[in-house]
Amino acid sequence: MNHIEKLEKLIAASVSPYHCITAAEAQLSAAGFESLSLAESWDLSKGKSYYINVFDSTLIAFSVGESLSDSPSLRLAASHTDWPCLKVKPSPEVTSGQYGKLNVEVYGGPLLGTWMDRPLSMAGKVSVIGENVMNPKTIFVDFKRPVLTIPNLAIHMNRDANKGVAINAQVDMLPLLTLITDQLSKDHYFEDALSREIGVSREDILDYEIYIYSTESGTYVGLNKEFYSAPRLDNLTSVQACITGIIESKNEDGIHAIALYDNEEIGSSTKQGAASPLLERILEKVYLSLGFNREVFLNGLFSGFMLSLDVAHAVHPNHEEKCDIKNKIYMGDGVAIKLASSQSYATDASSTAVIEGICRSLSIPYKKFSNRSDMRGGSTLGSISSCLLNMRTVDVGVPLVGMHSVREVMGSEDQGGLVGVVVGFFSA
Repeated sequence: MNHIEKLEKLIAASVSPYHCITAAEAQLSAAGFESLSLAESWDLSKGKSYYINVFDSTLIAFSVGESLSDSPSLRLAASHTDWPCLKVKPSPEVTSGQYGKLNVEVYGGPLLGTWMDRPLSMAGKVSVIGENVMNPKTIFVDFKRPVLTIPNLAIHMNRDANKGVAINAQVDMLPLLTLITDQLSKDHYFEDALSREIGVSREDILDYEIYIYSTESGTYVGLNKEFYSAPRLDNLTSVQACITGIIESKNEDGIHAIALYDNEEIGSSTKQGAASPLLERILEKVYLSLGFNREVFLNGLFSGFMLSLDVAHAVHPNHEEKCDIKNKIYMGDGVAIKLASSQSYATDASSTAVIEGICRSLSIPYKKFSNRSDMRGGSTLGSISSCLLNMRTVDVGVPLVGMHSVREVMGSEDQGGLVGVVVGFFSA
């Protein structure tokens, strides 16, 4: 299976952050990684690999070298499992004449117009009554078929549409779900559909987190399949690179870990996000469970290195002026090493040199990327997480266009370069 095929499989499975974690667990388990519980004691062994599911939408995995020194090295790679989209609100049934719609809210910063006139579905997590009130039963759900669409207003009714029209998230983005009939409950048609999908009564549903997603598959584009177009490239490209990297690399004498965080698109300030002390606490538990003291753990942090993996802005074919006059990257150029004096990317000269050395030694194409000086660029979890861990960090990623669109486009060969960087980083 080549790198795009692996990515395609992950994209198809990752219809919500919860399903992304389930897909990641399947890959890691098949590679021999053992599951650990977040809040139980760990009995770790040298030469083995493990993963921890954190609140269903974040995952930390690590491998332990076969011959650990008294002060083992620490290497990390991090990415995020969420993407900009629409999320179903509580009591979401909204009727408009004979139409049944859903009340949704915007998650992150999507390009809203790209969600219109698409076949859409729903997936996520449902909490239902269980035997213990403190531990409700969790059911993951995926409708697996187009059940929604957000229709555009015809140009005959909006003559200025091609001049650029503001989109109101509360008015224009409510998906159409059904036609109201005598057999349909006007007040509960969404929850009735949800209860049928998961096989429980509506009265047993306590709460849910349901995301809207595009059902369209990825596809190659270009005369020679130079490009790959798909939903959720930001940031499943990086998630798959992390997973493949830790599976395929060798670890003789260190501790290698990947962090697949939720909630990067809304700032990371959650219990399972990169702005929490989650990773530091898990890493400390790893060191303590292996018999090391806190000083050895702190030494590991201070001497450690982290790869922060997230997509980069490739030059847009119709808007090259939006990029820096010198430090730009095209789809197909390889891996982007992202730099910013504001430290919105955590990269500095020392960390850049490490990744450049890896790329050169493995003949992986790469370019350095900076935003225009008069435009505010994006940010990543690298600066957030490295600030908490006090660790050298570099931001790298696949360059793409249409970032935060319902479909994004990347160079077909660039995923292989990103995977090669992660494998090379863990193996160096």
